[in-house]
Amino acid sequence: MKKTSIWILSLVIFIACTPPEEPPTMDGIAEQYVRLMLEIGQHDSDFVDAYYGPEEWRPESKSDSLPSDDFITRANELISQIQAVEGDKDRKFMLVKQLIAARTKVEMMNGKMYSFDEEAKLLYDAKPPTYSESYFDSLLMDLENAVPGEGEPADRYNEFINQFNIPREKLDTVFQTAIEEARTRTMARYDLPENENFVLEYVTDKSWSGYNYYQGNSQSLIQINTDLPIKISRAIDLACHEGYPGHHVFNALLEQNLVNNKGWKEYSVYPLFSPQSLVAEGSANYGIDVAFPGEERMQYEKEVLFPLAGLDASMADKFYEVQGLIGKLSYAGNEAARMYLNGEISREEAGKWMEKYQLNEPERALQRTRFFDQYRSYVINYNLGKDLVANYIESQGGTANQPEKRWEVFKELLSNPNTASTIK
Repeated sequence: MKKTSIWILSLVIFIACTPPEEPPTMDGIAEQYVRLMLEIGQHDSDFVDAYYGPEEWRPESKSDSLPSDDFITRANELISQIQAVEGDKDRKFMLVKQLIAARTKVEMMNGKMYSFDEEAKLLYDAKPPTYSESYFDSLLMDLENAVPGEGEPADRYNEFINQFNIPREKLDTVFQTAIEEARTRTMARYDLPENENFVLEYVTDKSWSGYNYYQGNSQSLIQINTDLPIKISRAIDLACHEGYPGHHVFNALLEQNLVNNKGWKEYSVYPLFSPQSLVAEGSANYGIDVAFPGEERMQYEKEVLFPLAGLDASMADKFYEVQGLIGKLSYAGNEAARMYLNGEISREEAGKWMEKYQLNEPERALQRTRFFDQYRSYVINYNLGKDLVANYIESQGGTANQPEKRWEVFKELLSNPNTASTIK
């Protein structure tokens, strides 16, 4: 037999004996997605916020330099595979959005620059609104009339508001009490795993005021930054935002509903710079109103937290009025971030902007610019995220006068894949 014939025969036998390649499945894609996120996370310590999947999926080694081309190619391949396979349409849509964000983050890590708005759209699937300086000037006029005393608005505001700082020696008592109340209110509506729990720590030298590090198995590490004085209102804010019904509950429900019950392993990893964060931060902020609606919050703080902190509750009504007005200025921080990150103003100018339009003291304004450096356009997730979540909940019937319905719709939002595009 001729050599050519032998070669052809061998090739035919090889092809006949080689099993066909298995077509991709959503579960297989999910595994490759998780592995990719963990590998990217080796090159940016902020990228992976939580992971509680199989240990064997963790990378065995780290490349010395960022393999950006490889990461981007793999992300694109997974996007193509998702679009070609059968599967839950919401699951597929969310995973594509997450991969677009991961691809974008890798490009940024490799030096590519996006404008603030472009970055926000690619990472968080949302278009940040823009407000003029005159808009904030008008809000400042309302605040100036509300703050007692004489002198510049910022000076008067800070002199007034500093009366409501929690003494350092009473921080733990106040926070533990606030978290327990938030937990009680949440557990009355939701069936969370019996073993759910958290550890509370106080830390310093951070660019943020509070953080939840979800550990998996319904466990969280909640950290509170004590670099700067903490106002009494922050006890309920952080108790709900980081704990109940905020980040701790959000992650526990995703783990319970999507990872454990449905087997969607992509939710065992949480890449921070992704559309998931807009819903996470927005729901955490909106959850404050869900757990402590309207007058209930004010009454609880005046009757319980003010006395625990040793603060005079006689000025509480004025405090809440002023805090409500300052809350309307939250988008001024986004404008500072936009101008600063787009290179239009310096760090010092960004700080001055926030001193003027958010009435921040210089130390707090500087802390905020550190946050811009570290997390960039992530700032939109807090206020824009809350607004989008609020609009969605209310459009589904979860209005203030229907509290039980609001709890119900809120849980549905937390338990399923959602991004800004799906809750508009």
